[in-house]
Amino acid sequence: MKFQDLSAVIDVLDAAYDEGIHTFMCTTHDRVGEIVDYMRTKPERYAEQIFYPGMPYAHKYANAMTEDGMVGAIKRFLPDGGLLDAAFKGGMSVAKKDIEGITTLLIDAEMKMFQGLPTPVIFLQNVVVDLLLGLGFKDAFRIFADHVRKKYNAEPGFITMNLPSLLEVLKEVGVENPVVCSNINKVGFRMSGGGVAAYEKALNEYEFQAIAMSVFASGAIPPREAIEWVCKLPNLKSIVFGASSRANIHSTKILVDEYWVD
Repeated sequence: MKFQDLSAVIDVLDAAYDEGIHTFMCTTHDRVGEIVDYMRTKPERYAEQIFYPGMPYAHKYANAMTEDGMVGAIKRFLPDGGLLDAAFKGGMSVAKKDIEGITTLLIDAEMKMFQGLPTPVIFLQNVVVDLLLGLGFKDAFRIFADHVRKKYNAEPGFITMNLPSLLEVLKEVGVENPVVCSNINKVGFRMSGGGVAAYEKALNEYEFQAIAMSVFASGAIPPREAIEWVCKLPNLKSIVFGASSRANIHSTKILVDEYWVD
């Protein structure tokens, strides 16, 4: 309820920004569109703000598919540039079951709200990554990586609950040095694919840019203990954490500054 009001969201983002945290990892929910529109109106205040979009926002597509069917859903999210071309491409892709065409079209649609803003990393959400991983549809990862690198000059990012398996597949399909975000915590909370030992092995053996999330294991680990442990891991590039107050952001930032070694 607290974040129904956009100003409450902005207050938290301002607190993070003022602490020197200028990267906002977000979904493509419609509320995020309101946030980026607000920040566009204050370019001096948010001069160093960057975004890490994560897509797709699954509920949005599920609702559209239910209401309009596959073609109707694609048309609903058409990019602004070349409306007729996009409509034609989308229709032909569906007709031909051209997965690459559909995928790149939907990425472009999701990126509409970030037009003109810095998005150096674009993530594929774990709801899709882990589904594709389970289905063995490996080429989809390459399609995503190639498109975001070529069209957006961005690094491809993948969120997963199974880091070891995903890294093996990304290497197999030729996605080099990817950004991969996964649960990493000392109790193995939601770390599929072998637990803590397997993740430490992956961090040591694969060339990738690791981002740790759920480092507190949903509150199971005291903050200081969690941050101290995760900061000692090899090859960790970043930590992503959620916060709802200025005090929470400040205390976490202090711990990371204390234990993080460049």
